[in-house]
Amino acid sequence: MRALITGGAGFIGSHLSEGLLEGGDEVLILDNLSTGSMDNISHLKGCRGFEYFIDSVNNEPLLAELIDRSDAVFHFAAAVGVKLIVYQPVYTIETNVHGTEVVLKHANKKKKLVVIASTSEVYGKSEDVPFREDSDLVMGPTPKHRWAYACSKAIDEFLALAYWKERKLPVIIVRFFNTVGPRQTGQYGMVIPNFVRQALAGEPITVFGDGQQSRAFTHVADVVGALLKLIKEPKAIGQVINIGTTEEISILNLAERVRDLSGSKSAIKFIPYDQAYESGFEDMPRRVPALAKVEGLIGYSPQHGLDDILIQVIDYFRKK
Repeated sequence: MRALITGGAGFIGSHLSEGLLEGGDEVLILDNLSTGSMDNISHLKGCRGFEYFIDSVNNEPLLAELIDRSDAVFHFAAAVGVKLIVYQPVYTIETNVHGTEVVLKHANKKKKLVVIASTSEVYGKSEDVPFREDSDLVMGPTPKHRWAYACSKAIDEFLALAYWKERKLPVIIVRFFNTVGPRQTGQYGMVIPNFVRQALAGEPITVFGDGQQSRAFTHVADVVGALLKLIKEPKAIGQVINIGTTEEISILNLAERVRDLSGSKSAIKFIPYDQAYESGFEDMPRRVPALAKVEGLIGYSPQHGLDDILIQVIDYFRKK
């Protein structure tokens, strides 16, 4: 198989590239490096069957050519990270919605399989935890830019499913739940890389809000393993599928765990949301997936616990 990965120089895309290449597949990457990095894929240069193109999905002639050369498309190109969403809402909405629009349009010409990367953010402020794929989505008000990302990704999902329903374009939508691991950057607000960097530097570990908000962190290797199986499962076509883990932890306890595992003596500093982001910022109190669908489709079961993840990330940052 030859796969095109938009946003392939990003964190998840680069790990997926490795997984595909290791399985004997060919990989084409399209990335404008707005949030991705050449460092993520530099070790893949020269690998047989690997090509990369530094450009945007908005370059439609190039995009159309790469899709035509591919058997499947993993559409990961997107504006990501809470800081980017809050401070660049126009870029977020236009990038996420228009990018998906052009990928689906060109993939539809020859009915190429498209895997759309979505997010647990689409569940919004719902308190119906664990989140099931058919759960209601509870968004905040439009003046809160925090929700622009969630809404843009929900539109991506609606559009992809419309292509499947009306035009029979094979699509799979995957909702990622806090995917983490080596090579992830904290530049756009990802919590574990930021905590690890602060702990190793002996700086205060900054916890936003009261730290009681909780998350369930998934190792990128578990995500990649699931993706590689889903694209071979016909029953996944036309489905929305959670990928994550149910091992839940509060952000305060996460900060303490990072400090302990790194041997740091950093203090923990609480920062109000208004100071961290913007006035009136709203967060999701919990974010835990229901995994029955992905378990039923491919026998998915996460293989990495939180301590495994943290130790790997700590080791990665120590070697940088």
